[in-house]
Amino acid sequence: MSQRVRDEHAEGILENIGQTGEKCPFEFNFDPETFKPGDLVSYRIPERFGEMPFVGTILAVFEGYVEISANDPSDPDRRMRGTRESRPVVSAASALD
Repeated sequence: MSQRVRDEHAEGILENIGQTGEKCPFEFNFDPETFKPGDLVSYRIPERFGEMPFVGTILAVFEGYVEISANDPSDPDRRMRGTRESRPVVSAASALD
């Protein structure tokens, strides 16, 4: 299965989380061409959690990557570097260490 197909599948799941007929409470930006600071993204940490979705806020956008906040109140200054794709990939070291 291609990454594009996995991302589209994940987007569909995220849009339908919750009880039947209930829409996901988050509005994610899945278009890396339009990423901007403040956007919510569904990022992943595949080396530890596969395709499990995590919610983060984009802090800064660069040509080849984005900086993401996990919005963790116990570590508010953490800045994670993620790939610039529809569901950014963050390294386990960046997210967990």
